[in-house]
This record gives sequence, structure tokens and C-alpha cells, in this order.
Amino acid sequence: MEVKQLAKIAMMTALTVAVSMLVVIPVPATKGIVTLCEVGIYISASLFGPFGGFCVGALSGGMIDLLSGYPQWMLFSFVIHGIQGLIAGYLMQQSFPLKHIVSLVLASLWMIIGYMLATSLLYTWPAGLASIIGNIVQTSFGSIVTLMILPIIQKRNLHQRMI
Repeated sequence: MEVKQLAKIAMMTALTVAVSMLVVIPVPATKGIVTLCEVGIYISASLFGPFGGFCVGALSGGMIDLLSGYPQWMLFSFVIHGIQGLIAGYLMQQSFPLKHIVSLVLASLWMIIGYMLATSLLYTWPAGLASIIGNIVQTSFGSIVTLMILPIIQKRNLHQRMI
């Protein structure tokens, strides 16, 4: 991997953290937060593939938790958001109908299940179940915004310039 590519991934990580920190909604039932990190993760997965999606997801997920005052979630977010970006990046590179929608749905499903399990482990299974609604809202909003931005990236050929 080139230094330029790593620099672009680092900048997308920083941008994802900055945008996510603008809107941090605490969820008392799960002692967690809802952010806008999916947009950065999914755009990065589209631009940089599975490796870039993993890096931006893992690093931004962990940093957002640390900076928001939720360090108990850092390791979970690193793994969950990292794999979320990996899934989205891998599927977005494939060729099949509705690949962007399918990749966002499957990556979001992973994130929802991952946080349900992590919340159940950290707290209780009722808290894990309670986390599902907030994570559905977070991933749905992030997916919708991503689907609005992707055509702009493709139209302006930013996809080829970023790689």
C-alpha cells in the first residue's frame, strides 16, 4: 500500500471522527451513544475497498468512543465497526444488482447484532435488546446519507481520483 493511500485513509478516519463528534446522542439504557460514523465508514469502504473500510471503521469507532467519554466501548467498536467497513468494502467491489444497498444492509445488520451482543456482555441481555432500536436508527440514517452521496462521488469521478 502506498503512503498516499494510507494518508487518504487517515484523513477519512479523522473526518469521520470529526463529523461523528458533531452529533453524539447518549443512550442511557445502554450507556452508549448514537453517532454519524456510518457515513464515513461506508464512503471509505466504497472508495478504498475492504482494507480502507476496515481501517476507517475500526480507528474512527474506537476514537469516537474514547473522545466521547465511553472508553468501555473502544475495543468493541474497533472490532464491530472495523468488520462493518470490511463487509461493506468487500461487497461494494463485487458485481451484482443493487450492490450498494445490499452491502449497506448486510454491514448494518452486522453492526446491529455486534452491538447487541457487546451490550449484553457488558451489561445485560435486556440492555442488549434495547440497543437494537438506536443502532437501527444510526445505521439507517448513515446508509441513507451514504446512498445520497455515492452518486455524487461516481458522477464527479471522485472514486477513481481517490484510489
